[in-house]
Amino acid sequence: MPISNLARLATLLLAALAIEGRAQPTAPSDSAPRANAPGGPGSHAACAPVETRTPNAEGQQPAFAGQTRACAAPTSTGYEVSVIAKGLAYPWALEPLPGGDFLVTEKPGRLRIVSAAGQVGEPIAGVPAVDARGQGGLLDVALSPTFASDRTIFWSYTEPRDSGNGTSVARGVLSNDRRRLDQVSVIFRVLPTFDGTMHYGSRLAFGTDGMLYVTTGERSDMRMRPYAQRLDSHLGKTIRIAPDGSVPTDNPFAGRADARPEIWTVGQRNVQALAFDSQGRLWSVDHGARGGDELNLLERGKNYGWPLTSYGQEYSGRPIQGATTARQGLEQPVYYWDPVIAPSGAQWYSGSAFPAWEGSLFIGSLKDRRLVRLSFQGGRVIGEEHLLADRGQRIRDVRQGTDGALYVVTDQADGEFLKIAPRRR
Repeated sequence: MPISNLARLATLLLAALAIEGRAQPTAPSDSAPRANAPGGPGSHAACAPVETRTPNAEGQQPAFAGQTRACAAPTSTGYEVSVIAKGLAYPWALEPLPGGDFLVTEKPGRLRIVSAAGQVGEPIAGVPAVDARGQGGLLDVALSPTFASDRTIFWSYTEPRDSGNGTSVARGVLSNDRRRLDQVSVIFRVLPTFDGTMHYGSRLAFGTDGMLYVTTGERSDMRMRPYAQRLDSHLGKTIRIAPDGSVPTDNPFAGRADARPEIWTVGQRNVQALAFDSQGRLWSVDHGARGGDELNLLERGKNYGWPLTSYGQEYSGRPIQGATTARQGLEQPVYYWDPVIAPSGAQWYSGSAFPAWEGSLFIGSLKDRRLVRLSFQGGRVIGEEHLLADRGQRIRDVRQGTDGALYVVTDQADGEFLKIAPRRR
């Protein structure tokens, strides 16, 4: 189908949704308890949900039991929090280095190494210019799967361009003294570009297939939202590329004249959390609007609905025009939040420091200023716990260190680098 026809189709879909298609998906098999009305939509009869606030979006119902408002799951493991470092300027991402140190990005455009002992290094030279307006800046960072031999790192950032700016991914080689980046090149650019009002995404994750997965956002106004559904645009997608930026031939839309070949999944709003689990499955956590933050299991070529489906509403409190909570052929989130947590950063826990947390998913929360832990059974969320709420800090990223401890960075001008370790007796 020609690109012009595809654009018209996306527009027509939005207009038609108000009168078309009330089919609901079949609820997946679920070993969790059934829904219980007193606790709110999706809560469980046998327990109290951790979320008790009134949902923003009135009258919406989950597609299956346990899709929202999971049981409160207080931890039985003692832990303690220590401040490893302070003075980071809006840190955005952490990446563990061999030996226990960390790469840390700062949104204004600086990349540093913070040692396991908390020493904050000078900015690493060689990072390209960054446009740090709005939600833009120096964003995620990831090590090459072969970092031990090639010392290559990858990062996403808002690249200034003649037509405005856009999310880009670059790679470079970290020098032996860890003070500069050499052989820097941009390997991917989100198209089209705009003027600094975008949701930029963006998280990076390498799969067991050696490919680099990149999340992108969109601008989220009525004119631009359809781009999340358009195959001729990178906006609102998950991207899959090789480490050199080339397109794998087994990508779902490779070879189609009407599609960007880098696209892996479609229909996402603003993904700032992305992580592979121990089984090699890729999970994302997507910012909703006012309600409707989503945990999704990402699979090749699938459509996750935005803006055709949503469990949220506009920031004004009005319904999202043309959207329903479910439509045949579009994926349901594994879990959603309303009210939102404003997710950023995700880590599946597999360390030995906290055996009780094995298999839990940790997610940073910007709005509620805490660290969210989800527990699972049979691929479904069965428990939710909120940690670090007493600190009142926006959690931007969370990563597991080589020592099995959890590390987080806080989103503030005087950002902190925190360590969560087992409580010492």
